[in-house]
Amino acid sequence: MIIHVVQEGESLETIGEQYGVSPERLIIDNELPNPNNLVVGQSMIVRVPTLVHTVVGGETLSDIATSYNITVTEILRNNPWVAGQEGLEIGQTLLIAYEKDPIVDTALINGYLYPFIDRIVFQKSLPFLTYQLIFTYGFTTEGDLVPLDDEDLIANGYEQGVPPIMVLAPMAEDMSFDSQLAQAMFVNVEAQNRLIENIVSTMQEKGFIGLDIDFEFIQAEYKEQFISFISNVKNNLQPLGFLTMVALAPKTSGEMTGVLYEAHDYPAIGAIADIVLIMTYEWGYLYGPPMATAPLNNVRQVLEYAVSTIPNEKILMGIPNYSYDWPLPFVRGETVAEALSNQEAIARAAEYGVTIEFDQLAQAPFYYYTDEAGVEHVVWFDDARSMNAKFRLIPELQLRGASIWQIMNFFPAMYMIINNLFTIEEG
Repeated sequence: MIIHVVQEGESLETIGEQYGVSPERLIIDNELPNPNNLVVGQSMIVRVPTLVHTVVGGETLSDIATSYNITVTEILRNNPWVAGQEGLEIGQTLLIAYEKDPIVDTALINGYLYPFIDRIVFQKSLPFLTYQLIFTYGFTTEGDLVPLDDEDLIANGYEQGVPPIMVLAPMAEDMSFDSQLAQAMFVNVEAQNRLIENIVSTMQEKGFIGLDIDFEFIQAEYKEQFISFISNVKNNLQPLGFLTMVALAPKTSGEMTGVLYEAHDYPAIGAIADIVLIMTYEWGYLYGPPMATAPLNNVRQVLEYAVSTIPNEKILMGIPNYSYDWPLPFVRGETVAEALSNQEAIARAAEYGVTIEFDQLAQAPFYYYTDEAGVEHVVWFDDARSMNAKFRLIPELQLRGASIWQIMNFFPAMYMIINNLFTIEEG
């Protein structure tokens, strides 16, 4: 697999000739939003086929997989567009094998999603996942769960071999975030036990295989109660064979102050949980100054602290699957960025005819443009290069894998990187 960065004067035809692949292959693999208007600095993945299959009448994916001694999931990973079709069409070409890097490692790959995810995006994403995490179950101060309409997603996930992990966050019935809910529950043992009973009952009823505790902005004075809650959950889930997962803020030391960090005790929580997600994203955020969402230098610093306090085999790296567009000049307290998918970021660069630059320290692409009203903007996003750099931290630091926040948009480059580097752990 090759990552090609578009140079001045290049076209799909000249890039294809350079690597011996067709322009159609480049368009399909990258789901290019701008095939006739490539942007200088735009990266794309080149997969050089070594074996392809042309569909004939009456064939199914299962038939084709059997004939090549591979799995249907492998075909879907190589050809995710197939998941968006009702069936195969005669004459379609399926990529069976291509020139890949040697598999680096086995990795657990999770994906967060909302119940309203586009079903085609969902089906295309499933083959690359170990578990799906549907966001989110909230709760009341009495310990009742706020219900979630997730049965069809769970059923479809199981059909693809991707079981669900239940996500629990302090969200009220109107789905607004409220850390006070968690803190009230910490000190009310009766409500806490009722909540755990309801969690277990729902997990058993719906087929969840574990619980992800996503409690953010917990006041420092509740740190020990938070740890006790996690321990209480683990003591109830483990005998039933359920996993306990906890999402943790991105810390670089145990001395970090602030409401986001102080209650997230890496050594204590890491000793209890089966899996921890380190939320290595949101350096660049909606209300913050323009910068990469997950700069590699910052991500590395957080993960190096994490592996010094938590067993490597428990750690998942957080992967952002979105980008931001900030109007300039940035004014703190006033400027609000626009959230984009990474594909939309590429399309916008093409629309305004700009050059994409690349920050070597952050290992992230960005560009400037001026809109129709004369307002200057800067866009930071992820591409094949930045995703490759982030995912290669998994084998380097011997992590368990990654969790993607979120899979609401299908980003081909991210999934091709995953497929190139890892054997994906089965759920």
